[in-house]
Amino acid sequence: MSAQSILDDDYEISLKCVKVAQPIGDFFIAAIPSEVLVEITFSDVRRMSGDEREMDSYLGIQREVDPKRVKEIAAYVNTVDACFPTAVILAVPGRCAEFDEDAGRLILRNDLNPEGGKERITRVEIAKVLDGQHRIEGLRHLKRENRPFEVNVSIFVDMDIESQAYLFSKVNLAQTKVKKSLVYDLFDYAKSRSPQKTAHNIAVALDKTESSPFYHRIKRLGVATKGRYGETITQSTFVEALLPYLTRDAVGDRDAFMRGRVPSRVSRLEEDSLIFRNMFLDERDLDISRVVYNYFLAASLRWSKAWTSEARGQMLSKTNGFRALMRLLRPLYLHIAAPGEVPEVSQFEKMFSRSKLDDSDFNTEEFKPGSSGETAMFARLRSELGLDEV
Repeated sequence: MSAQSILDDDYEISLKCVKVAQPIGDFFIAAIPSEVLVEITFSDVRRMSGDEREMDSYLGIQREVDPKRVKEIAAYVNTVDACFPTAVILAVPGRCAEFDEDAGRLILRNDLNPEGGKERITRVEIAKVLDGQHRIEGLRHLKRENRPFEVNVSIFVDMDIESQAYLFSKVNLAQTKVKKSLVYDLFDYAKSRSPQKTAHNIAVALDKTESSPFYHRIKRLGVATKGRYGETITQSTFVEALLPYLTRDAVGDRDAFMRGRVPSRVSRLEEDSLIFRNMFLDERDLDISRVVYNYFLAASLRWSKAWTSEARGQMLSKTNGFRALMRLLRPLYLHIAAPGEVPEVSQFEKMFSRSKLDDSDFNTEEFKPGSSGETAMFARLRSELGLDEV
């Protein structure tokens, strides 16, 4: 049987639901098995062209699907504690829906009896996605051996296209985005190990230790801490710069720990990229923090004025300078030590002494804001320290 003939078959599903009355109108809340949700939904990507009529511009109200985001969600839905607590929002044509008020059930079907010359609606066109297209695309990659995954949905029946566009805009544009630093801070409550929790703990420890070059310099929740001055980087900047030295798959590692498994170690050759990987798996978090501490302490001693300066345009201890130094950490560390070892501050200082850069050189004129300035600083230091081959 061809794929098209399957789509043309009569299709029906009955959902136990709750009818909700709100100012926009009535809608229905239900739970749908993920495999069914994937089958009956479609996203209508927004079209824009000069010759469209005004109302035609509403016909496609979804954004283009982001492959990177879909990949992240696909990995997430296969983790042991995956959860989508907020509703996917769907719009269903009236001719595809029937509500049995006595039974409290909503029946969805492909259009059995098209009228007025309308084309028949197939099963994959029953519900248009107003919010949740990336979640649905991610669920297409759910592995069959995983436990059932139901998704709560809000279903609007016979909603006009203008109202669909309005609801989409309110849901997607008016919501407040959670700061990444807050997300990483919440790993403090996690009971199991994970690369995220380790990176978070190291950031917190370095921020709290008085002798640390990062003492009171990390914005824990992504915004300035009341009563503090001189916070130069966010917690998310710190964590996201450290994670690539611990793991290639932070979500997968966390899921393995949650399932009672230990993630895979790396070979000696792979350790040249994941320099802290095996230390992390050996639960040597303190030693990782000591390496980072000693390294940045050496940098702060070599360029003490630039590190402590809060003058406008100074960048060494700010995001760009920090990221450049974190990139330099791998080749410098491998030059003076083997993965697993903890070099002394003096060893790092000896390497930094090779650089001809002065405190006054770490400014936004020399190293422009953005990734180009970060890369330029990294390349300059790597060359001056003789690390081009590492």
